[in-house]
Amino acid sequence: SQKPGPYVKEMNDAAIFYTNRVLKDYKDSDKRHVDWVKSYLNIWTELQAYIKEHHTTGVAWSKSTVSSVAATECNYKYIVRGTIDAFEDYLEQYHNNPPRFHLMNSCGQADCICCLTSGVSLNTDSAWAEKASCIAQGEESLYPCTWCSLKSFHCFQLFLLGRVWFLEYQDGSNDLVISETELKQVIYIFKCSNSTLQIKGKINSIIVDNCQKLGLIFNNVVGIVEIINSRDVQIQVMGKVPLISINKTEGCHVYLSEESLNCEIVSAKSSEMNILVPLDGDYREFPVPEQFKTIWDGSKLITEPTEIAG
Repeated sequence: SQKPGPYVKEMNDAAIFYTNRVLKDYKDSDKRHVDWVKSYLNIWTELQAYIKEHHTTGVAWSKSTVSSVAATECNYKYIVRGTIDAFEDYLEQYHNNPPRFHLMNSCGQADCICCLTSGVSLNTDSAWAEKASCIAQGEESLYPCTWCSLKSFHCFQLFLLGRVWFLEYQDGSNDLVISETELKQVIYIFKCSNSTLQIKGKINSIIVDNCQKLGLIFNNVVGIVEIINSRDVQIQVMGKVPLISINKTEGCHVYLSEESLNCEIVSAKSSEMNILVPLDGDYREFPVPEQFKTIWDGSKLITEPTEIAG
């Protein structure tokens, strides 16, 4: 039979397909859904870590035995009351200190959630200025999600949750680098502008959502690179990628490598798309058709690209 650790991982991978859709739909409209997704995925991550430490091959029963009669004589009322008290204490701590702050503070990586996590290189003055503006608010800066939303200001965030990298609200940085990557990881980029991100290594997939004037450079992707609701995006493939999807995007330049010439590019409701192919040591630009002609041949519809001269 399958071991519990890999089984939990499979369940987590299956859930991410649907949680990514929730993030797309509610990322900028209702933060409660986003927070729920992050908390939900964290359950699987923590469970897998617990299984790996205590029950690698299954439930490990204690070698010492206790009489079932003696076990029933314990004070069950105390156990129930103790559980309720512990849960109430947890709720109080939750409301007074957001879980994400606890995570960052316990790791000793930052004073504010607006900071970076390990494996990320950032050396621009603008990003640190945003961090300083949050810290300058005093103790309330420890709660940037609530505080910044009240001020109608979004803090730059870059963090790894489970197997998903989140990059959000970055503006004016041209040397962002994510270097510590794994094959199972997904990178979700949301509302970034005037910035360039380089992703090293081989990862599962990349999602670019609501970005403007973003440059994206990556080595290898085994799944899909999806661009949605964005403008003026430039993508450069250094290695291989099987599929690039462009949806509801105005302006997208894709630079393919010699290894990625077999890549499939699917587009919908998008304009100003160009594919640049390496030829004779340089890139040659090919526009993606935006106009189509459809005719009825007597048994089915036939659609083909067309150009209207005028």
